[in-house]
Amino acid sequence: MRFVYALILLAAVPAHADFKLCNKADVSARVAFGQFDGKAWASQGWWTIPPQKCETLLSKPLNARYYYLYGTDGGSGTWNGGTYFCTAAIGPFLISGRGNCAGRGYDRKGFFAVDTGDNLSWTQWLSD
Repeated sequence: MRFVYALILLAAVPAHADFKLCNKADVSARVAFGQFDGKAWASQGWWTIPPQKCETLLSKPLNARYYYLYGTDGGSGTWNGGTYFCTAAIGPFLISGRGNCAGRGYDRKGFFAVDTGDNLSWTQWLSD
């Protein structure tokens, strides 16, 4: 009986769902996050993630397959890709839309895609 009661309690606890980024690099990473929420594109940042630490970038169940990241170590190292989003030189920022970044006073950075499949939660790792 005690086992059945424990199973019922576990089933009642909601699953934790989020997008987490962990930094396996030897330097801090300054990170921006991009997404499509089903209606509009948006980018936000900056998170500073120390070496060997993690940060939650999105605290809700994932509702898209692809999310996008851009990161820099502040020197010559970047984690980037071919999907462009707007960023601000300083943060924090939350920018709607991906187009005409310079015309709106923003920088344009290439983000890399993260394929989360159909998962409700995801942990992405940055490394050297």
